[in-house]
Amino acid sequence: MKNLSSLNKHVDVALAERSYRIEIGPEASQILAAMLQSLKAKGRRVTVIADAGLLSAQADFFSQHGVDSGSVISVPQGEASKSIEQFARLLSELAQRALGRDSVLLAAGGGVCGDLAGFVAASYLRGIDFYQIPTTLLAMVDSSVGGKTGINLPEGKNLVGAFWQPKGVFILPALLETLPAREFAAGVAEVIKYGMLCDIALFEKLEQLPHLAADDERWCEIIARCCELKATIVSADERETAGSGGRALLNLGHTFAHAIEQVSGYGTYLHGEAVAIGLSLATRMAIKNDNLDPAIQARVDSLLQRYHLPIQLSAPLDTDSLISAMCKDKKNLAGKLRLISMQSLGQAYVTDQISEPLIRILWQDAGAA
Repeated sequence: MKNLSSLNKHVDVALAERSYRIEIGPEASQILAAMLQSLKAKGRRVTVIADAGLLSAQADFFSQHGVDSGSVISVPQGEASKSIEQFARLLSELAQRALGRDSVLLAAGGGVCGDLAGFVAASYLRGIDFYQIPTTLLAMVDSSVGGKTGINLPEGKNLVGAFWQPKGVFILPALLETLPAREFAAGVAEVIKYGMLCDIALFEKLEQLPHLAADDERWCEIIARCCELKATIVSADERETAGSGGRALLNLGHTFAHAIEQVSGYGTYLHGEAVAIGLSLATRMAIKNDNLDPAIQARVDSLLQRYHLPIQLSAPLDTDSLISAMCKDKKNLAGKLRLISMQSLGQAYVTDQISEPLIRILWQDAGAA
């Protein structure tokens, strides 16, 4: 067994006065408890917006960190909670509790809870402090870092939201041990994404490793590496305004994924499952459009399938509806569809030069009707 201190990592997100630290590993729990004690000593009220699944699986988590049960608000599991209705309910709950501008929110759960609670924090009283406690692998490596918050509309995913950076992120990999297997696997898709877009060494490491269980100590290092990669990208392009490259690269496979989620009905696919199909499609697109080595398709698909992730639709979806959903993607500019492609494995770029006929072929290759 490793010395536990060797599993502790931290990553700094450099954003001038909005900079913050990501604490990763066993010590993150103690650091979180100390931070909460400090807030309490200053008379600042702490309210937790928590995923119902976390409250069921880790019933004593907040009491162990000094938060009483009356300060916890539960949010139902699933993508359907990223809605105007849940957003309004939470804002009303904070107002009924008479929380002031010096109040603090903790977002504790997966990406859905973090995005929703972060948007609540950005909106209530025009913005209050919040901290992220991601409890799924997907949230640990991606959605909890970078300050993107928001909710979905029937017309598309993440079309309403705000950039609102957390004051800190606390990642406790031990929480993964009670995560349902399907949720854990969905998070691996985002890890694979980082290797594909900017870190060939990470991708090759994942290829060389066996299937890693949720309690494997090596996840601490892998999570930290993903956070480092995202922190670097976010620090250079916080609000995704770079003309090329920048934060948009983090959406490799995601335009396809968001279309799948919208057309199939939020909840049919977990976000990471849709991303897995999107990564396979993005690879296929790069092979057809950029002369990417065709052998890379087998490598990407094999790694996704090692973690029981899909590479094709489980049931046919209408191709025209999928393309229509892609056309509402928030990355699009000047009426042009912008996608993330790859010049090589580990080197991604933004393009608006993918034709609709090619997109139609890709969808049909993936099982669309």
